[in-house]
Amino acid sequence: MIRRIAGLLVATLTACSTRTSDGRTTVTFWGLGREGEVVRSLVADFERRHPEVRLVVQQVPWTSAHEKLLTAFVGRSTPDLAQVGNTWIPEFAEIGALEKLDERIAVSTGLSAGEYFPGVWRTNLYNRAIYGIPWYVDTRVLFYRPDLLARAGFGEAPKTWKQWREAMERIRPLQGEGGYPILLPTNEWEQVVLLGLGNGAPLLDAGGSRGAFSEPAFDAAASFYVGLFRDRLAPLVSFSQFGNVYQEFARGTIAMWLTGPWNLGEFRRRLPAEQQDFWMTAPLPAPDGARWPGESFAGGSSLVLFAGSAAKTEAWKVLEYLEEPALQARFYALSGDLPARTKAWEDPALSGDIKARAFRTQLEHVSPMPRVPEWEQIAQKVPEDLEAALRSRQSVAAALAHLDSDVDRILAKRRWMLARRRT
Repeated sequence: MIRRIAGLLVATLTACSTRTSDGRTTVTFWGLGREGEVVRSLVADFERRHPEVRLVVQQVPWTSAHEKLLTAFVGRSTPDLAQVGNTWIPEFAEIGALEKLDERIAVSTGLSAGEYFPGVWRTNLYNRAIYGIPWYVDTRVLFYRPDLLARAGFGEAPKTWKQWREAMERIRPLQGEGGYPILLPTNEWEQVVLLGLGNGAPLLDAGGSRGAFSEPAFDAAASFYVGLFRDRLAPLVSFSQFGNVYQEFARGTIAMWLTGPWNLGEFRRRLPAEQQDFWMTAPLPAPDGARWPGESFAGGSSLVLFAGSAAKTEAWKVLEYLEEPALQARFYALSGDLPARTKAWEDPALSGDIKARAFRTQLEHVSPMPRVPEWEQIAQKVPEDLEAALRSRQSVAAALAHLDSDVDRILAKRRWMLARRRT
C-alpha cells in the first residue's frame, strides 16, 4: 500500500510540475542534432497557435542521444515528446518507454497511415501497435556522373544489376590510374543490406530470432557486392580513408556512390556552379528487369510520446503541428531532411527539384529494417563479418555463415524470451 501511495504521489507531483505560473502546460521536446536547433525556430509559431502550451526544446547530440534517452527512462525523467531514430522504436517500445498511438491516430483529423510512404509508416509498427509518427525520411539512391555514363554508352542510369555492372566495367578504363567506378565505404552496412532487400532477402527468420543472411537471396546480393571489390570496381576503403569525396567525384575518380538525401545539399555547397552538372541521382537498380526500382531501406526519424509524460494531450498537439505538410516542407527548407508525408512533396522546393525526384520515386520502394530491438547491434556486424570476404581471405558463403552465427548469438536472449511467452 505504501509503495502504491508513493507512486501516486510521484505521478501527482510530476503532473503538477508541468504547469507554469501563468497556468500554461509545459511540454518538453528532445530534438537530436541539427533537428533540435531547427525545432527551436518553430516554437514561437506553435505557441501563438496554442497559447495554453509552453514548448521547451532541448537539443541532444546524436552521439549521446540513445544512451541519454535510456538513462532518462530508468530515472523517470523522460521528455514528453522526442525525436528518435526509427530503428530505435522496437527497443524503446519493448521496455515500455513509449506510448501507443493507435487511439490518438484514429481520432486525429490530420494524421493517417495513407498520408505517408507505406514502408516508412511500417517502421513505427511494433507488436501490431504504432509507437511513433514518421517525421523525416532517409534512404539511399544512386548518385552518379552522367557524363561518364554517357561516354560509356549509357544514356540513362542503369536499371538492372547486369547493366550496372556493365556500366562500371566500361567506365573503369575512362578514369585512368587510381579511379574507381563506385564508392561503397567498407565500414557501412547500408549498401549490402539494401542490395539484399532488393533481392527479396528477409535478413532474419520469420520470428526475428535467427540470422538468415546465408539464404540464397542475400548470398546472391552479397556475392554481387563483394565482386565489385575483388574486381577493383570499388576501393577497399572506409569513408574516412577516402578523403574529400566531393572533390574526387568532380575529378571523376569515382563515378557512382550509394548515399543519402543530405548529399543533395552537400553537393550543392561543395561544388562550384560550373560543376553542378557533374552529378545526378537515380533510384536503385533492381536485380532484374522485371522489377524497378530496386528496394532500399526506410530510415529516418520519428516523433514519439513517452509513457511517463504527464502532458500527453499537449505533447500530441506539438506532434500534430510538426507533422503538418506545410511544416514538413518548411522543415525541409531549414534542415534538408526529406518529408515523410507525401503531400509535403507537392511543395515547389521539392517537386521542382530534378535531383530530389529519385528520392521521391525510391521512397515508394523502401522496407523497414527487422523490427527487433537488437537490430543496431546486428547492423554493425554486417560490415565486420564481410571484411574477410572483401579482402579475399574467406569465401562469401563462409563470411555469411559467420555472420549468421554472430547474429544468432546476439538474438539468444530474444529466443529465450519468445520461448517463455509461448509457455
